Amino acid sequence: MKELPLTVKRSIELLGLCLCIGIFAIASDIIMPVIMAFFISILLLPIYRFLRKYKFPEALAIILPILLVFIFIAGIIWFFSAQIGILVNDFPQIKSNVAKHLQSLQEWISSFTDFSIGKQKKFITEKSDDLLNMAGKAASGAAVTLSSIFVFLGLIPIYIYLILFYKDILLRFLFMWFKVEHHPKVKEASYEAEAIIKNYLVGLLIQITYMTILLGGTLTLFGIKHALLIGVIFAILNLIPYVGALIGNILGVLITLTSSPELGPVITVLLVIAVVQFFDNNILMPRIVGSKVKINALVSILGVVIGGVVAGISGMFLSMPIIAVLKVIFDRSEGFKHWGVLFGDERPAKSPMSFAIYRKKGTVKTKSGTIDKK
Repeated sequence: MKELPLTVKRSIELLGLCLCIGIFAIASDIIMPVIMAFFISILLLPIYRFLRKYKFPEALAIILPILLVFIFIAGIIWFFSAQIGILVNDFPQIKSNVAKHLQSLQEWISSFTDFSIGKQKKFITEKSDDLLNMAGKAASGAAVTLSSIFVFLGLIPIYIYLILFYKDILLRFLFMWFKVEHHPKVKEASYEAEAIIKNYLVGLLIQITYMTILLGGTLTLFGIKHALLIGVIFAILNLIPYVGALIGNILGVLITLTSSPELGPVITVLLVIAVVQFFDNNILMPRIVGSKVKINALVSILGVVIGGVVAGISGMFLSMPIIAVLKVIFDRSEGFKHWGVLFGDERPAKSPMSFAIYRKKGTVKTKSGTIDKK
């Protein structure tokens, strides 16, 4: 059979990429619960295998891990409900603090501009009315959004059960998709993808725990109000690469501003977050996750942005494990190795513009001193 020209291959690749993104955008409500259930199923596999080893019935060995997941989620929901209750009880004090901060901001603005305090109050009133109108329109679709969330959460346990129950059928389908001579590579990629997903998800759970303890505990020692809430919010948002940390900082500052009339606690919160994040990024997380797959920052940010646009918050959270699995597949596929190189962070030791060897798919030296087997 005659091989297709290279330009045709690359055109088909780009067309396939656009088609995949389009399918995700149109059918994200269907696809994202399945992907999330798949990742959770991989995470629960060790528990399932342990229970089966001790002769538990298969249905019970699947249901028990799913119950553990829901107990964990229920604990998180209970915690946020309790913290929101505390915020509601502190509402009069929050209102007073916000008024003081607004007054200070208005005086600061009027000190070097012609925008008087009266004009500022009129501007804030007008914009507040606009925001209320927008909120009213948004609330009309709240019931639909809430129902879709319940459907999303309701489908996930069903998908998890069925994926674990029919895992052998899915594996057989996977092997039958490829030629027999490629089965060793398929097996190797399957084991590595499973290990990467488990390491990544378990690492994220550990990260949430120690970030909450470190950040919440340290802020509590400094006397910051709602310290534990700030710690949990930042720890969860920090799961979103790069973007989440920025949002977490902003929310931490806003919560601190509403709970204190002074600016000192805000500076304390920012400094503590910076120190904890430094330890997390450079010391703790690399040792805990220990993933063999390294994704460069450009692809990580693009993945988060595209995931958010295509599938919302769930797409942002799942973008990194999806990219990691794709890189494992690309690295072992002769026709897609260039995509594996694009996703990775191993830069060639020398410029491909000057050295032809770095333009090929063969083994090359990288700036980190490792060998890039592409």
